[in-house]
Amino acid sequence: MIDLRLLRENPDLVRASQRARGESEAAVDELLRADEARRAAVGRYEALRAEQKQLSGLIPRAGAEERTTLLARTKELAAQVKDAEAFLGTAEAELRSAHLAVSNVIEPGVPPGGEDDYVVLRTVGDAPELVEPRDHLELAEGLGALDMERGSKVSGSRFYFLTGPGAQLQLGLLQLAVAQAVEHGLVPMITPVLVKPESMEGTGFLGAHASEVYRLEADDLYLVGTSEVPLAAYHGNEILSLDEPRRYAGWSSCFRREAGSYGKDTRGIIRVHQFDKVEMFSYCRPEEAAVEHLRLLAWQEEMLAKVEIPYRVIDVAAGDLGSSAARKYDCEAWVPSQGRYREVTSTSNCTTFQARRLAIRYRDADGKTQVAATLNGTLATTRWLVPILENHQEPDGSVRVPKALQPFVGNQEVLEPSR
Repeated sequence: MIDLRLLRENPDLVRASQRARGESEAAVDELLRADEARRAAVGRYEALRAEQKQLSGLIPRAGAEERTTLLARTKELAAQVKDAEAFLGTAEAELRSAHLAVSNVIEPGVPPGGEDDYVVLRTVGDAPELVEPRDHLELAEGLGALDMERGSKVSGSRFYFLTGPGAQLQLGLLQLAVAQAVEHGLVPMITPVLVKPESMEGTGFLGAHASEVYRLEADDLYLVGTSEVPLAAYHGNEILSLDEPRRYAGWSSCFRREAGSYGKDTRGIIRVHQFDKVEMFSYCRPEEAAVEHLRLLAWQEEMLAKVEIPYRVIDVAAGDLGSSAARKYDCEAWVPSQGRYREVTSTSNCTTFQARRLAIRYRDADGKTQVAATLNGTLATTRWLVPILENHQEPDGSVRVPKALQPFVGNQEVLEPSR
């Protein structure tokens, strides 16, 4: 949720943010109306309660005639207080609904526009010179590293088995990510993959992208699409010590319905229903969030350097941020078979948006509680196998193993085709 004080003091800033995202400015006006209505409802309720309390103190000292009048007014007040309390409950529900409908306020400098309006910040590494590059599926099947056919047989389309060197590469990649995270002081976590509705809503995943989320209706639980969700909810309703940022690295399986993406990236493992990921998550003071964001991005680039793949960093446009993020940077790896860059990491600065929903606070220098900032960023995921295989391929279908991953595949320098 955005800060209502910011909304009251500078509604035009919030409107401008909505415009840059391509979202409704009317939602801002509705939130202003709901906020004013709720404050008026609070004022009326509190005034009636104060009068009720005052009368209750007068009755024991009143004479017979005055007592009769006071009792009649007290009875009348009781009905009015009950009505005012019900009206306040309705006003609070309407305010919450309107509050949830407004996305986070973007940071200054975020490119306006949609998915194609990103800004390239830098390009790192050179694309390999390949005459007829094989795609990752052909390479992986040749290595005995991936079985899509049996994945579909067992679970349906967009499921798969990672087999032999494929399983070793993924496990190695994720272990490499965890080792790097620990080296930089992040606390490793293996997180739940089923969460309560309030955890999913608190991180902003039940808004425009709710159709992407798997729900277990019988248990009223959701399967996470990223360990960002349980890591964000981990400190829900807590007051933290944030003299230094608190940083975690969560390893989990992730699940996404990929609703509406049929016919798009259906070949191989670029867009699948289940994958594994190591996700960084940070809690810090709001004034530290922009610097912390760049720190997470630097750690992502460190990991990409270890697996020796060319990539670029983009500043994501406002309309492609997602409701919780005020700014997002993506790292996109070069995919030779497609002749273009594809996203392999994202890191988002969610400022106080998620923490306000989840009631995560800290004490400032004066001992007052303030809302914390939260940030997240991918450190490694199954999709990384795509650029690793394709960028390190040889003409005969073999694949060179990046030096950092060689210990996880029996110190092999090259994976040879099994067929």
